Amino acid sequence: MATKKDYYEILGVDRNASEDEIKKAYRKLAKKYHPDLNPGDKEAEAKFKEVNEAYEVLSDKEKRRKYDQFGHAAFDPSGFGGGGFGDFSGFGGFGDIGDIFETFFGDGFGFTTFSSRRKSGPVRGKDIKHELEITFEEAAFGAEKEISVTRNEECPNCKGTGAKDGSGVETCKTCGGTGEVRHVQSTPLGRIVNVRTCESCHGEGTIIKNPCSSCLGRGIVRKTRKITINIPAGVDNGSILTLRGEGEPGEKGGPKGDLYVYLRVRPHKIFRREGFDIFCEVPISFVKAALGGKITVPTLEGEEDYILEEGTQTGTTFKLKGKGIKNLKRSGRGDLYFTVKVEVPKKLNEKQKELLRQFADASGENVVDFGKSFFGRMKDAFGK
Repeated sequence: MATKKDYYEILGVDRNASEDEIKKAYRKLAKKYHPDLNPGDKEAEAKFKEVNEAYEVLSDKEKRRKYDQFGHAAFDPSGFGGGGFGDFSGFGGFGDIGDIFETFFGDGFGFTTFSSRRKSGPVRGKDIKHELEITFEEAAFGAEKEISVTRNEECPNCKGTGAKDGSGVETCKTCGGTGEVRHVQSTPLGRIVNVRTCESCHGEGTIIKNPCSSCLGRGIVRKTRKITINIPAGVDNGSILTLRGEGEPGEKGGPKGDLYVYLRVRPHKIFRREGFDIFCEVPISFVKAALGGKITVPTLEGEEDYILEEGTQTGTTFKLKGKGIKNLKRSGRGDLYFTVKVEVPKKLNEKQKELLRQFADASGENVVDFGKSFFGRMKDAFGK
């Protein structure tokens, strides 16, 4: 038997490759070797099948973990790699504990034989995770966004049967549709029953004589779809939106999985959010702080006027009720808190300086004359 090629080598990625790197490599190779682009090319068809097999394992976290630990033996029903000694489903090809008892002790010892565990019923499709970055305003007011999602879908050519041109699916003659083959051997200790996955149908119980050229008998293809989602007002960074039935298709009539959209909110240049309240700083002049008057405050809807009282100190915080983020759990919105920050002018003309000196004199404040030299100011200070 020829040695199977390493799955990482098939996709051309490192063993530490991320999910995105594996997906990117798969897309590139699947497009290169797709049968529709290489009609009649048996080598390309074989490569396409090889790439799909590698991706099917490496795109599944649990399958990849087992493959990294046991290699191809992890999925070989005749080996111990599939589940290790702690996982009876992979114990040398036995289906369950009943098979193990029957193998070592036989029916003659009074043990009941249970049916081998096999995925014969409907299986729910896998969930998909997608990250989406939105603006601060979109999180505050809600938005409608379109995202692109790549997922498995039912093959449109064979309608998910995996068979070409409606040729149908036949019951496996080797196992009679059970998906497993039992080998019974009589020994002095009793009967030894070894249950293995049917090699003819690989445990499916059915065989496709003429595989669909589009999906190579898998019944599913990779497609990128655009999906429109409605983001409710009030979501925050890390919020998760659930779209039921937008995940991977189920198997054997099972329901589709779900799509989970993880939101990442871009930071705002002015506002900071805490719960449903928002905060910002508003610079004001020292004249406005001293005398009071109208100032302009930024809000999510635009600018709004606010009247300051005279003598406002820098660092004072004020509240605009209902100008924050919409509350997701109940009606109403949070509040906007703005903190005034008094800015001292860096450049003054001579007239402005003179007016401030007069103000200082009227206030009894001693103002240092920086027009004098350092030593001149020292003499004034010590009265010499």
